Amino acid sequence: MQRASRRDGCCHGGGGATVNMATLIGSEPGMTLAEGYFLVGWWWALLVLPPIAGWAWLISTVFDKHAARFFLGREKWNLVHMLFGIAAICAVIFMPLPGIVGFLVGYACLLLLLAADIGIFVFVTNRDTERVPEAARLKLDFSKFSEARAAKKAAKHASTVALEIVGPDKTTLEPPSKESPEYQVRVSAEQIFIQGSRLGAFQMDIAPAKDGYQVSYLVDGVRQAGEQIPPQDAIKIIDFWKSAAGLDVEDRRRRLSGMVNIRTEAESIAVRVTSMGSKNGMRLTLTVNPAKAVRLKADQLGLLDAQFEAVRTLASEDSGVVVLGAAPHNGRTTTLYSLLKLHDAYTSNVQSIELEPQDSLEGIRQIQFDPYKEGSEYAVTVRSVLRRDPDVVGIAELPDEATAREIAAADIKRTRIYVSVNADNALSAVQLFVKAVGDTDKAADCLRGVIAQKLVRKLCENCRVPYEPPPDLLKKLGLPVDKVKQLFKKGGQVLIRNKPEICPVCQGLGYKGQTGLFEVFTIGPSEREMIKQQNWSGLRAEFRKQQLPALTQAGLRRVVEGVTSVEELTRVMRGGQASSSSEKRKAS
Repeated sequence: MQRASRRDGCCHGGGGATVNMATLIGSEPGMTLAEGYFLVGWWWALLVLPPIAGWAWLISTVFDKHAARFFLGREKWNLVHMLFGIAAICAVIFMPLPGIVGFLVGYACLLLLLAADIGIFVFVTNRDTERVPEAARLKLDFSKFSEARAAKKAAKHASTVALEIVGPDKTTLEPPSKESPEYQVRVSAEQIFIQGSRLGAFQMDIAPAKDGYQVSYLVDGVRQAGEQIPPQDAIKIIDFWKSAAGLDVEDRRRRLSGMVNIRTEAESIAVRVTSMGSKNGMRLTLTVNPAKAVRLKADQLGLLDAQFEAVRTLASEDSGVVVLGAAPHNGRTTTLYSLLKLHDAYTSNVQSIELEPQDSLEGIRQIQFDPYKEGSEYAVTVRSVLRRDPDVVGIAELPDEATAREIAAADIKRTRIYVSVNADNALSAVQLFVKAVGDTDKAADCLRGVIAQKLVRKLCENCRVPYEPPPDLLKKLGLPVDKVKQLFKKGGQVLIRNKPEICPVCQGLGYKGQTGLFEVFTIGPSEREMIKQQNWSGLRAEFRKQQLPALTQAGLRRVVEGVTSVEELTRVMRGGQASSSSEKRKAS
């Protein structure tokens, strides 16, 4: 009897009575057999604890710090994680199914809930492109970890260089050995790019300076000084990048341009390498993702609603000249490409004439002018294109009066021409074109519109600081005192665990990215009459009658919206560089 009771899983009490464990578990109200396994199965902990521990480690060491670093609502996300964790554990404990089936279903629910929590956090936070830079976005491809470790190990064994550089022929530039003199040249060349990437620079330059060569970085339209390099080292670095891009290292006079692809653990970056000679020495420019920078639609440029409608009206016409005015590095090429893409390239003959195309435009014939070709003249190239009766032509430069005369002499009744000029505002753009043509009447007769623009830096949304503007400032800006209660200024620092730290999004600059400020005006009979009379104040008055915002008005709209600051708008309208010491600091 005793043997049988043991075989049946019984245990004996002090009084000789037997109690069956399964009977005991099943007799408890509301308790299923799955819970019995939970009480007596030691293997339950071995299966359940590892995924919970891994999930908790990921949440506490990666996700929590990520949310705090980029101000993604840390407390909110911690609550979400906690709710998912509780739900996952409850799914195992209280699964209302009997036996091992109940446990397995509960265990599957636990894994699904933990995975869902991880996936939702990554998906939602990665979509916050304003606060989370591309390089810092989370990825769920865990195979990349082993690949990254293998790449690091290989790089360390080879020469510890940090970048993988792929030339135009798709071959990887092998790193030199540490003992070779080329090793330090490559490390120095890479460090210029790495530092520029850290700052978010669109362009990196090595140019002759007073005491050797100076590295500088163009970050959101503002140039920042880098390190100074001795001439002999600078030439070696320039030659390294030229060689990597497949350019003629011996040619130190002409403007040469080529592409390389730089691969890091986070991304692959297209870089245009441009070199040119000058009387003071060689100059090298690295431009990051040049095609991506100009790949914007017209409604992404920063035009206000009324301005966008005016642009669409201009683009709907198929005749006349529209002048596009902006200073260098102020988005002229991007806007020109956007205007050309407003025309259907498959039903119309759309062409462009450029010194150096920045992107491939689908359906548009892009003609690259080579100034070093013997006998080549820009005006002759423009005349040749216009005589072929194209429907739309974009002319990226107006280098001389001869080119302007060719434009004015074209058959404007059958061709729409967009011409880009270096001018600060709409009135200046018209004056420059008229002066270049040399015949006021011809210039006025062909004009149909003018677009001018400037680029303004956008405040970093992660660290911008709200403030109540004083009434005197609002009156000075022409803003209503009773309506504007809050403006924003640049920050540069954020509080992480109650300690001020440099903002990881803008690297302490207070600004991240740029947007356009525009003025768009059509030119009709009354405006053309003012141009013929060279009555520029009268032309300005005619522009005002169109009730479209001028550059300053567009800028003030962006200030009130919190897109930019009063200080940045003032800097841009004055046409100067950043004046604060923090923005002029050496990029170290």
